[in-house]
Amino acid sequence: MRQLILNRRRLLGLGAASASTLLLSGCDWYDGGLGMGDGLRSALERANALTYHAQRLLVGQQALATEYTDADILQGQRPNGTVDPQTPEYLAVKANNFAGYRLNITGLVNTPLSLSLAELKALPARTQITRHDCVEGWSCIAKWTGPQLGPLLDRAGVQPAARFCVYHCYDTMDDGSLDGPPPYYESSDLVDAFHPQTILAYGMNGGDLPIANGAPVRMRIERALGYKQAKYVHTIELVSDFTKFGGGRGGYWEDNGYDWYGGI
Repeated sequence: MRQLILNRRRLLGLGAASASTLLLSGCDWYDGGLGMGDGLRSALERANALTYHAQRLLVGQQALATEYTDADILQGQRPNGTVDPQTPEYLAVKANNFAGYRLNITGLVNTPLSLSLAELKALPARTQITRHDCVEGWSCIAKWTGPQLGPLLDRAGVQPAARFCVYHCYDTMDDGSLDGPPPYYESSDLVDAFHPQTILAYGMNGGDLPIANGAPVRMRIERALGYKQAKYVHTIELVSDFTKFGGGRGGYWEDNGYDWYGGI
């Protein structure tokens, strides 16, 4: 099952990614023919790192993704990936309209936070109309509402050793693993975490965020491809590296060959 999904995503992703991302997430010869430790693969990954640093330098850390108007919203936001998690943990918080949900900020912070959905909705919110670009080759414009992540990280007090945010999710990926389906996770650096358009979205197109689109809370990291927009987020963990998570590459799809940065 996993191989079918991966192959389909790699094939369809060719039209949506940058040149370096194509090599990591768009080519079967790359993912199937080169081992994770292969010298050529390592060279291509170093090229991705160069692309990441070059884009940071040329675009700027605070440059905004394009925002649109209500007239540009031509359809509902297309859901993809998991659309209704069935893990016991998710079903428990889904009951009573997510009254039991908590968003936790943990790891390398001075003051860990745990906020209910009501508390998140009581915070100052940002609404933005942006385009979601998927590696499968489609895009969709939608309106997203939620608090900016940056002020919450400031409130928690990010420690100097922290370099990344890891976004832990309730949904799992049915990839045929003998150890059971692994949980979905994603990550970003602190530049993207503190970006003004990075929000914890609980609203979409003027209403509550639908379950199929990641309720109760999903990430919107607007300068990144769709697989970076983690759904069903319950914990944001500040870390210095990715060693202890999944395959150690910063995300479920990254563990399976995708580019970590995923910038657009």
